Amino acid sequence: MPESLTPELEELAATCHRFARGTLLMADQGDAAAARTAVREAAKAAGLFGMTQPEEYGGSAASQLALCVARETLASHNPPFMDAVFGPSPGVLGSVGEPLKSSHLQPLIDGSKRSSFGFTEPDDATPTSGTVAGDVLVVNGQKSYVTGGADADFINTLVHVGERGPSMVVIDTDTSGVALTQKFSSLDGSHHAAFSFTDVHVPLTNVIGEPGKGLPRAMRQIGDTRLLFAAQASGYMMWVLDLLTEHLQAPDKSGAPRGEKDVVRWRYADLRIKAYAARSMVYRTARLADAGENIVNEAMASKVFTTETVGEVVDTAIQLVGGAALVEDHPLADLYRKVRAWRLAEGASDVLRLNVGRGKLELGKGRI
Repeated sequence: MPESLTPELEELAATCHRFARGTLLMADQGDAAAARTAVREAAKAAGLFGMTQPEEYGGSAASQLALCVARETLASHNPPFMDAVFGPSPGVLGSVGEPLKSSHLQPLIDGSKRSSFGFTEPDDATPTSGTVAGDVLVVNGQKSYVTGGADADFINTLVHVGERGPSMVVIDTDTSGVALTQKFSSLDGSHHAAFSFTDVHVPLTNVIGEPGKGLPRAMRQIGDTRLLFAAQASGYMMWVLDLLTEHLQAPDKSGAPRGEKDVVRWRYADLRIKAYAARSMVYRTARLADAGENIVNEAMASKVFTTETVGEVVDTAIQLVGGAALVEDHPLADLYRKVRAWRLAEGASDVLRLNVGRGKLELGKGRI
């Protein structure tokens, strides 16, 4: 539970509270690029930036529980520029050997190269495929929802390689035959891109790990990201409930507290009950991960429950606060847009529900 933390994790939470109040909330939002640079440097000094990075590259390789504590605590302040706090993690490039270690992993960690993740094809497209021709892989296909792809130097791409099956392949975005076909923003303000690959020649050394074993690698990265979403969603719930508590304790026009009516208290209490359950899921799942357990199903369950719950919490808070919360720059309106996309990111809620059911009924995986 959140209360059963070691002294080290309690100090981490305190550090994150100070960082959110003293750095993130004070950042100059008028100059986003400069603010992100300042946040990044401050995060390095505070020991937060390297939490997502391996020790051999100067990071601290923090545990899943520590990462959840940090992300939840920061999100509980609803600050800007959270995306600049933590450094790039290896993702699917973790444990790669040469030449990828020097050509792509090291530059990713030190910030000289940017990566993206190409997993999803358009609904009407055939899977992206690769054919081995000597010492190269010839790739054809497309990817439709590459987060941050427009600014990426390379894409870690899921490619079906002949009879070997799905493989993770590093494709540099400046390679001949790679085309950026679309740039777009989603409801939460994040930026995405679509790419096509036409006879793209990639060295076979750019295949990550063993050909045909790419799907488990991809799913591990997605699974880690799902727990990230769950922790941040839990933090945002805390921020909304603090705001709502203050609002309901303040007097209305009659002078009585806004939360005096039973129907209001009932709705407010329901949010607190669900937030309590959501935080419990996040912390339990993080502890299972750190114990070496397979948390694929638990991470899916946590992601579905927390992202749907934070959506309900924000939506109900807007209803209880009233019309002022519908104004475009109101923090609740901004947060509503941000968290709505999370029910689709890294697996739509209904798809994850199917997978959780399949995990138990067909594979005997998952726990209560």
